[in-house]
Amino acid sequence: MEAQLIKIYEKNNSQALIEQVVQVLNKNGVIIYPTDTMYALGCSIQSAQAIARICEIKQIKPNKNRFSFICADLSSIANFAKVSDFAFKTLKRYLPGPYTFVLPASSKVPSVLVQGKKTVGIRIPNYLPILEIVKALGHPLLTTTLPQEGLEIEDYTDPSLIFDMYQNKVDLVLDGDFGGLQPSSVIDLQDDETEVIREGAGDCSDFL
Repeated sequence: MEAQLIKIYEKNNSQALIEQVVQVLNKNGVIIYPTDTMYALGCSIQSAQAIARICEIKQIKPNKNRFSFICADLSSIANFAKVSDFAFKTLKRYLPGPYTFVLPASSKVPSVLVQGKKTVGIRIPNYLPILEIVKALGHPLLTTTLPQEGLEIEDYTDPSLIFDMYQNKVDLVLDGDFGGLQPSSVIDLQDDETEVIREGAGDCSDFL
């Protein structure tokens, strides 16, 4: 297996490119793609095989880690998370943007992704190409940042170096130019309160 490296633009990508990515995802594929924060690994949340591959790449266990999803829009979040009025108002104010919001998971979330945690991280990045891909896919994209420990900054921000490192581990690398250095800020919205889990690219001053 050797990945393809495909150029992706902030806007005006062809429908053929979007469909090509979706086809890979629907065949248990793993992709690397840019977001409004950092480059990330992703796959269909419905593919247990692809989720296992991502866990192998990151050397993690699915039952020991919190996974996040990229949803196409606010209306689709309620299919996979329990959204209170308080949570919805917060999501509406800050998304799309560089935030991950932790919410109670709904019964539609595949069991391999909750396993006792019963929560899910929800992202709607301010990056149109990925939202178009998720919309065409028809369900959320599992998302997790690339490994960074022990690496030079260029190794996880330069798409050509990312491709060199992962071309035998993933199916597709989307080249959106250099990526960011900070992951999304993670905000827990359970119990109608806000708790900052991780300060990242998004301004957390309103939540502290």
